[in-house]
Amino acid sequence: MKTIKQHHFINAMPEEVFTAITNPLTIELWSGYPAEMQPLEETEFSIFEGEISGRNLSVIQNQKLVQEWYFGDNTIKSIVTITLKPSGKGTHVDLEHTNVPESDVENIEEGWKSYYWGAIKKYFK
Repeated sequence: MKTIKQHHFINAMPEEVFTAITNPLTIELWSGYPAEMQPLEETEFSIFEGEISGRNLSVIQNQKLVQEWYFGDNTIKSIVTITLKPSGKGTHVDLEHTNVPESDVENIEEGWKSYYWGAIKKYFK
């Protein structure tokens, strides 16, 4: 299992970025796909037509989101931690995705860069 770490800057305030990653209507706007999401702990989520699904473990409004991502039959939990910090006129995002199956690391890392954060950056342009 591997860990993915990324750092991004988004031209939007933390409140706006938090909404973009937790509000199903906003997720649909930047991703192009319907989403099931509630910014509440212990709730299930599904985005990108079920390609990504899991459970919200910790939600700190406008600051931090911790999720468990489901990977088939893996018994080891894959944990995503997204931390938002105000930075000038935008938000600095720290991403840590732990326990990623080695066979999926390259695709997931590119997915984070292009389809998740890349799409959110375009949404806020």
